[in-house]
Amino acid sequence: MGRTTRKKRSTLANRAIVASAALILGGGGLVAVNVYASAGEGWSGSPPDRTRNAGRQMSTIDCPDAGIALPDVPDQARPEVDRELAAMDTQITDAYRKFADRKEQIAQDPGLAENSVLGPLKNKRAASLDRIGIAIERNAADRPQGLEGLAPCSLRADDEDDGQGDGQGAEDGADQGGDDQGQDGGQDQGGDQDQGGDDQGADQGADQGQGDGQDGDDQGEDDGQEGNGPEASDFVDIESVEPNVDRPRNRRGASRGTFTTDCGRNENGKFNPDNVIAAPGVSNGAHHMHDYVGNQATDAFSSDDDLAGGESTCRNQGDKSTYYWPVLRLQNGQDENDVGADGGGKDQNVGEIQTPSQVTLKFVGSPSGKVTAMPRFLRIITGDAKAFTNGDANANASWSCTGFEDRQLKDKYPICPEGSQVVRSFAFQSCWDGQNTDSANHRTHVAFAQDDGRCPNGFRAIPQLVQRIVYDVPPGPGFAVDSFPEQLHKPVTDHGDFINVFDDQLMKKVVSCVNGGRKCS
Repeated sequence: MGRTTRKKRSTLANRAIVASAALILGGGGLVAVNVYASAGEGWSGSPPDRTRNAGRQMSTIDCPDAGIALPDVPDQARPEVDRELAAMDTQITDAYRKFADRKEQIAQDPGLAENSVLGPLKNKRAASLDRIGIAIERNAADRPQGLEGLAPCSLRADDEDDGQGDGQGAEDGADQGGDDQGQDGGQDQGGDQDQGGDDQGADQGADQGQGDGQDGDDQGEDDGQEGNGPEASDFVDIESVEPNVDRPRNRRGASRGTFTTDCGRNENGKFNPDNVIAAPGVSNGAHHMHDYVGNQATDAFSSDDDLAGGESTCRNQGDKSTYYWPVLRLQNGQDENDVGADGGGKDQNVGEIQTPSQVTLKFVGSPSGKVTAMPRFLRIITGDAKAFTNGDANANASWSCTGFEDRQLKDKYPICPEGSQVVRSFAFQSCWDGQNTDSANHRTHVAFAQDDGRCPNGFRAIPQLVQRIVYDVPPGPGFAVDSFPEQLHKPVTDHGDFINVFDDQLMKKVVSCVNGGRKCS
């Protein structure tokens, strides 16, 4: 896919249209009690109530995330399990499209949802879960119990209590412009981080027919994101938010240094909708487009050897790491050139892709002691691409505006005043289990520091990657990040991915700089 060369500011009229559209997006909400919505829940529970409050207009499909329930998968079974998890995401995407096409009819006849959407989706998920169970049983002593309980999905209201809070919570530990961005109390997510299975990607290279009808009149109910978000309530004026960032105090022996790597802003326009971490070997595994900086060999099929031999946009060629995140798009009625492509218009991600005005990739230390080197090819996912339906236990992105970065939002997009730019930040997990470069759910091999800055038992501190991405976009509610279609482009679903491909010499320099209290690049 070619890169976007347009970088326009909306006209006043366009801004008014965008703002007006935002006020009517979402169209109210639907029914939904999903007993699996909490990221802490596992296998059991009664099927969701799919028909309560059926008279309300429905907004999305809510399915239990099977990746959460599979923290332990034998290595030999992982490729097959990953493919089935990706297939289940494609099933949800296809079902969401059918639901969106029949939204008005379902509002009038709730039984239609069960017959045409939820029932067929349950059957497909049950078959995939059965294949997952067989793959694991083939390579382990026992078959996982209760997988069938993950098959049913429900319909859900956008305006239901989703546990996201009031949008005022700081994602502390993000780069607030200071030198010691360190690990703060906001990262005492420890065990919670073990539960996510984010971005478990989608179609297995097929994704047949996803584009049918996506650009047609059936999608024209709402402007902006083709009727599936964002909506006005997803935005808040940053000037109305109280300062909420508390920086942690460094303890004696803290590692106070920093190492900054300059890998550009994706000026060359490397995009794809793959996710080599969560859905290796699966085309369009994310169902949304990613920006890439650093390693240019990264796609769904990249091996460690491919990454080691790939070209890098990083100024220091000792860093061939992969850094990627969902693109941000303007909702100004202008089509991007992926309007008919997987990850773009076929997956209801529309609008002009925005090249960041600034990207800062900084590695910082631990407030409680020294750090040790990251292993090469360590993979880290931070945040949860499915946080709108999973709950926010693994959400870990923050939103703010330049000049206001002592005010951080997790579940709202900021409306920045004139002259201020939008900032999104990710503070990655900073503790490693000392053994694994990945895990079955892509979470349990790393963790966040505890309240006191120390790593959980069995984990050791590593340099913490802190990303700060800045965008020059028109003021107002006229932008959104890409997402899985059913996640409705909610800001809480923002996430970042990282694969460490530093060479040994440069990683030693990173550790030396961080532990020695120096600022290096």
